[in-house]
Amino acid sequence: MLSKIGLKSLGLLCALFVIFSGHAQNSSSVYTAVGIGEFNYSGLTHNQAMGGLGISYGTGWHANVVNPALSTSNTIFNFQVAFNYDRSNVANGEESTLVDGGGLSYIAVSLPFKPGKFTSGIGLSQVTSVNYNLQVSSQVDNSDLTANNFLTGDGGISEAYLSFGYLLAKNLSIGFHGSYLFGSTIRNNQLLVFNENNSEVGNPSEYYERLTVSDVGFKVGAHYQLKVADQRNLHFGAIYQRLGNVSGTGFAKLAGIGQASDPDSDGDLIANDVKGSIYIPELYGFGVSYEKMNKFAIGLEGQYQDFSEFRNFFGDPLNLQATQKVGLGFQFIPDYLNFDNIFNRATYRFGLEYQRTPYVLNQTEVTDIGINFGTSIPVNQLSLINFAFKAGRRGTLENGLIRETYVNFTLGLSLNDNSWFYKRVFE
Repeated sequence: MLSKIGLKSLGLLCALFVIFSGHAQNSSSVYTAVGIGEFNYSGLTHNQAMGGLGISYGTGWHANVVNPALSTSNTIFNFQVAFNYDRSNVANGEESTLVDGGGLSYIAVSLPFKPGKFTSGIGLSQVTSVNYNLQVSSQVDNSDLTANNFLTGDGGISEAYLSFGYLLAKNLSIGFHGSYLFGSTIRNNQLLVFNENNSEVGNPSEYYERLTVSDVGFKVGAHYQLKVADQRNLHFGAIYQRLGNVSGTGFAKLAGIGQASDPDSDGDLIANDVKGSIYIPELYGFGVSYEKMNKFAIGLEGQYQDFSEFRNFFGDPLNLQATQKVGLGFQFIPDYLNFDNIFNRATYRFGLEYQRTPYVLNQTEVTDIGINFGTSIPVNQLSLINFAFKAGRRGTLENGLIRETYVNFTLGLSLNDNSWFYKRVFE
């Protein structure tokens, strides 16, 4: 029965692979115009509702992609899928506009080969997201001309992963998360110049850039549980991720509008599917949580990634800084044994997130702060509907920057099954 479930999951995963690579999108931020895009530090739906908490705390009802060591908590088969929608009000101090994006967020499967001892997982998720649409106007030096740049970007880096969690000693588990990285990011800049009469002058031009990556990376994790009283535990967790030099191919061309994406059209071909790489710095994460089993849990976690070491496809450093993320999360269950009322058995989550992003523009740091909440509602004895909501603000109106006020919704489903464990007992 396990092999049948596993094969069905693998088949579904393969079928959704193409859909995911074409439609996954977790961000609609104008700041993704800089660097490689916005990184997903907050995990799956249940993690997102708790401020991204997942390094030091996990449950048996959900897969864990934040810290693979916590997958040993999964004692039943678990399949998760989620969709997200992000809507932002983007303002520059003079005007504002609404932008949005969304799609398939992730697919995750947890397979406990030896419950409580050894667990494996497979899935698809988004590592970075790029989604922006900007118009930048500026005066041409020593003239009455105005240059209008129309900048767009879309894509990002996705991963297909295989993970393992192993109970190394009593209350101490370790984990490994191996990733196949793939995806394309397309950036476009159209330039039009107008005179004082608002008439177009010169020849409009377009810069088109496409980066396609294909490589591997890994993450390792550790988790330790310390019993402090009956049904009460302290949890400690740590993760380390290395993606390093991510190989890919790059295409770049400057030509007339509508011609830049065609390698055979007139224009200046800068790079024609040349091989290269981008360097993504190492990620570190640490956390501690306190739990009263089947009642509540609270935790504080932090992540660090030094983007001053980032290098783009052409080997150039960018004006980026180290990013630091802190998340505070809380969850509680009113009465997990109340089978007459699913809302009493539901899990309710709250969280706060603060991130110093890697972006430094006009000598101003861009920060991101948000408040989260969500729930997991049982739909039968084991399966759950998961919901997460985040409202936040990114950036500032100071020094000519852009402020984004956003809301993010994620809706997911956890299908859990333990029947195949018992079948083996009676065979």
